[in-house]
Amino acid sequence: MLWVPVTLLATLAQTGRNAAQAGLTRQIGTAGATQVRFLFGLPFAVLFLALVVGFGAEMPPLPGLRSLAFTLIGALAQIGATALMLVTMKSQSFAVTTAWLKTEPVLVALIAWAVLGDPLTLPALAAILVATAGVLVMTVRPGARLTALGPAMSGLAAAGLFGLSAIGFRGGITSLDHGGQLIRATSTLVISLAMQSALLGLWMAVYARPALRASFGVWRQSLLAGFLGAFASQFWFLGFALTSAANVRTLALIEVVLAQGVSTLIFGQKTSARQLAGMALIVAGVAGLLRFHS
Repeated sequence: MLWVPVTLLATLAQTGRNAAQAGLTRQIGTAGATQVRFLFGLPFAVLFLALVVGFGAEMPPLPGLRSLAFTLIGALAQIGATALMLVTMKSQSFAVTTAWLKTEPVLVALIAWAVLGDPLTLPALAAILVATAGVLVMTVRPGARLTALGPAMSGLAAAGLFGLSAIGFRGGITSLDHGGQLIRATSTLVISLAMQSALLGLWMAVYARPALRASFGVWRQSLLAGFLGAFASQFWFLGFALTSAANVRTLALIEVVLAQGVSTLIFGQKTSARQLAGMALIVAGVAGLLRFHS
């Protein structure tokens, strides 16, 4: 059950990182805020790896083609998902955007079962469905017009890509041929951030140079978002090494509740009775998953 506190730490850090990126989006635009979590997070990931190697007895494992392919899929999917998330946050509240993103566990569970062979039992699937239903209750208002669902579509697309990234990163970690869970997770994190920094940095140097320069102009906020992103990813990757991606992503639905607190206390956005009911379903689904695993 070590994956439980590991995932909760990742969720707390990610909530802070999303809030930091949402603020950066208003200052340096979507592209600039997207690359911050990768470019400014990479040095911290390298530091984490150095600490793991320094205090442990293992050297980083060399990735094979299968591991690199899975990690690249995860890296590309995460870039797209982050950009869509920030676009959605421009027109939706912080909490509602987070809720849309958390529709991913069902997709993760099914694809991971088919591609990676992760176990999927009926009680676990039922818990995932209950928690996901809570997300839908929170965000889909009765009588909503289709013209108002544009942000929902970008949020759902982001959720699908985040789900694909989770499967890619877990595949990259489990495909490494040796090493303990911590060294494999941290090594894969460094590889993925290096891929993302190179790819997105090159694209921005050609097509969005002002946004790239602007991210260095607000380096303090960028460093904070980068650190929180690397810190969260360190624990996400460790969670993926310890258990299935579906388990990690379902427990992470508790972020919706945390995001609602941030939305209310920091951004001054109100919480409706419907949203409270949805959060109750999310908590019930997460509790069911934890009870099943305990």
